[in-house]
Amino acid sequence: MRQFIFTAVVCTAAAISVPAFAQNAPAAASPPSAGGTPDAMPFDIPYGMPIGLEQAKQVLAAAEAEAKKRNWKMNIAVVDTHGELVHFARMDGAQLASVSISIGKARTAARFRRETRAFYNAYEGGHHYVGTLDPTLVASPGGFPLVEGGKLIGAIGCSGGTGDQDAATCKAGADLVK
Repeated sequence: MRQFIFTAVVCTAAAISVPAFAQNAPAAASPPSAGGTPDAMPFDIPYGMPIGLEQAKQVLAAAEAEAKKRNWKMNIAVVDTHGELVHFARMDGAQLASVSISIGKARTAARFRRETRAFYNAYEGGHHYVGTLDPTLVASPGGFPLVEGGKLIGAIGCSGGTGDQDAATCKAGADLVK
C-alpha cells in the first residue's frame, strides 16, 4: 500500500509541475543560417557528352606522370558524368585501401559537379550534415570534375598519399581538359 501511495504522490507532483514548466519554456529559436542565398546557383556546370576511353587514358596518363615525377604511389580513377568508372590505374606499390577511395572521390566530384575538397572544407568547418547527402560521398581532397568547353564530361579521383598529394596528382590530369 505504501508503494501505491508513493507512486500516486509522485505522479500528482509531476502532473502539477508540467504546466508550470511549459509556461517557462524558452521560445523556439529560428533555424540556423544555411550560408546565405547566392544570386546564382553554385556549381551549376551543365552536363556534356561523357568522357570516352581514349580521352580518359590521356587524363589518367597526365596524372600518373605527375605522381611518378614526385615519386608518389597513387590509385587514379576517371569516371563519366554519372560517376561510372571509365579508366583506372593502380601504380606499383600503391595502397590497396585507396583503390575504392580514388573511385569514390571521382564519383563524388562528378555527381556533385565540384572538387571533393569542398566537402572536406565543410566537415572541417563543422558542417557535418554533408555526410547525410549521399552514403558514397567522399569528403577528402583529390577529386576534380573534368570540364571541357564549359560542360562536365566526367571526373578524376586520386588516392594513396595525403589529401594535398592526391589533389596535386589529380589536378595535373584535370588541367589537361579544357
